[in-house]
Amino acid sequence: MNPVVHRTLRSLQRNILAGIITIGPLFVTYLIFSFLLSALAKAGLPVVQLLAVIFPDAWIAQPWLQSVLAVLLTLAVLYVVGRLTSAVMGRQAFNLFEAALDRLPFVAKVYRSVRQLLDTMMGKKETSQRVVLVDFPIVGQKSIGFLTRTLIDKTSGELLAAVLLPNAINPTSAFLQILPIHRVTETDLNMEQAMSMLMTGGAVGPESILYTRPANAAASIELPSAD
Repeated sequence: MNPVVHRTLRSLQRNILAGIITIGPLFVTYLIFSFLLSALAKAGLPVVQLLAVIFPDAWIAQPWLQSVLAVLLTLAVLYVVGRLTSAVMGRQAFNLFEAALDRLPFVAKVYRSVRQLLDTMMGKKETSQRVVLVDFPIVGQKSIGFLTRTLIDKTSGELLAAVLLPNAINPTSAFLQILPIHRVTETDLNMEQAMSMLMTGGAVGPESILYTRPANAAASIELPSAD
């Protein structure tokens, strides 16, 4: 290959790579905020559109303004709900609401599962989850996961672990792995560090990590309850 062409290609490759490194974090941040804003807008848009039907000649009929108002309305509702549930009366009302949901068989099961997952991800139940590493997708390649509970194998009596493996960049989707507890490596990461690594594709995280499983880990690890 011609040396001039070779140098030109190398320069292009180097500059494009530098551009990706520079723009990459901004692009990931844009994707995350776009997803959040889209979800907030979809939640509040029906109410705003209803107001637009009631007042057809008003400024609220503008599509872009409807999206902005939908986001603001959803945030306002979330704020009010949060304030109410933080108060004593609001918490009592919320407990009554949850008690009513418990009377609906399918809805109660889904609601409790989602509530437990959100409490775990928000760090409200520190003792019920651990940040761990497991071999996934193949042996020798570790993935970050959350040890959510333990189970017992009915056949062998072996202790098993239920590990949730969120996808990087989009941790709202995940794999659920059930595997022997001895294949789980406990880390020294906390929930915030683990979520930062997942959301940024590993760009943001600690300088060191407990990667190798200690020889006496099976005897010393403190596990979530299997109940």
